Amino acid sequence: MRATMLTFTALIAFGAAVAVALGAAVTAQDDARFTARSELVLLDVAVTDNRGGFISGLPGESFQVLEEGRPQKIAFFAEQDAPATIGLLIDSSGSMLVNRDRMIAGITALAQASNPDDEFLPLVFNERVTRVLDSRVDFTSDPMQLKDALTNNLTVLGKTAFYDALSEAMDGVGKGTHERRVVIVLSDGGDNASRLSYDDLVKKVQASNVVIYTIALIDPIALGHNAGALRRLAKVTGGLAFEPRTRDLIGNAFRIIAADIRSRYTLAYEPEDTSSGRVKHVRVSVNATDHKDVKVRTRTGYVAGSSETSPTHSEGSR
Repeated sequence: MRATMLTFTALIAFGAAVAVALGAAVTAQDDARFTARSELVLLDVAVTDNRGGFISGLPGESFQVLEEGRPQKIAFFAEQDAPATIGLLIDSSGSMLVNRDRMIAGITALAQASNPDDEFLPLVFNERVTRVLDSRVDFTSDPMQLKDALTNNLTVLGKTAFYDALSEAMDGVGKGTHERRVVIVLSDGGDNASRLSYDDLVKKVQASNVVIYTIALIDPIALGHNAGALRRLAKVTGGLAFEPRTRDLIGNAFRIIAADIRSRYTLAYEPEDTSSGRVKHVRVSVNATDHKDVKVRTRTGYVAGSSETSPTHSEGSR
């Protein structure tokens, strides 16, 4: 679900990390077609059916990649459950009090259902961001450690600097050990204390490799919430946005997110034009004749010659 420019040698290392579990292989013949300085566009792709379920087992020839409308030759393909660095950004302003226990329970279930090698960066925010793990560590892969840290530190008070907090969370996951990076936001989307503007935040999100999932926890009688802002942030990164109408549905959102993070195809291709600074638009389509209403979710652009992306999101069909 992300598109990024990286050297072929980096892609080989990334592919090798999942080859044992998935049977993916990059042959010497594949290697010979590229120089050490070849740049590849890497795309994480979700393919779902009409019920939102992941469609697994598709061969590489089922996928087509277009850049600026021109077909591209896929140089690397794998279906993989690669580990991720996952930021958990939790609104601890006063409006979140009623959802505290369900948020902690949902996050614990998410961690238990995740790839065992995933690492989590739990952050709570009001006017400022607080790291809730022991000061000696930033990340954990232990669901119980995560639960205890949130239980002991998730106090509810203060104003909301959401835009600043998401910016800091994106920087935080960038310091993790995994190539795949995710931020899950639990908030009502309101902001009354940030220095960063929403437009500047969106620009930073669009230029990043981070996939954002949002769970909008809205108090219908409270003022200042903004579920639309959350939806847009998820959309431009190829993530998912949830607006549970009852508190009981919060856990269901976490279950869907856990499955979505783990259900991916990875594609890569070598672009013909690597002119720096230009936004290149990418579209992925899938031929899955055994399924109806197939939807493909991925980022649809990157900045040529840059290690960061500047994508928009698309949800296409076969």
